[in-house]
Amino acid sequence: MDTIGFERHDHRHCIATALQTVEETCDVQGLQLTPVRRRVLEILLARHRAMGAYDVLDVLREEGRGSQPPVAYRALDFLVANGFAHRIERLNAFVACAAPGERHAPCFLICRNCSAVAETPGRRASEALRASAGELGFQVERVAIEAEGLCPACVDTPR
Repeated sequence: MDTIGFERHDHRHCIATALQTVEETCDVQGLQLTPVRRRVLEILLARHRAMGAYDVLDVLREEGRGSQPPVAYRALDFLVANGFAHRIERLNAFVACAAPGERHAPCFLICRNCSAVAETPGRRASEALRASAGELGFQVERVAIEAEGLCPACVDTPR
């Protein structure tokens, strides 16, 4: 078992399930999951941490799949646009979605010490923000909630 976010789980099963869900979603929606897009998703799933586009590009380059930044950025853009990955604004990085194929409003918990990232449901927080914004006449189009603090491993580690 490996750690996902802050919880332990069967990492191989997690990756296989996510890939199967993404493949099925692409089939149903008529999306093209190219070999590079699939590999970028596999990289994000395997690492279970936020990765910058150049980190992803380094892995692709080592595998001989492309050495130019647009290769990684196009694949990441596809994954984010279709809900298979998320962009973590604070870190300028990307993570695989913990619930691909589901409409949801995630919140991201970011450890300021080790940069671990966990995705947690954020429907109530998103609804509260939209309601507050609505009272001001503002229509929210996109919500990205990121909280910074210490993960359980770093809280338990003496500094």
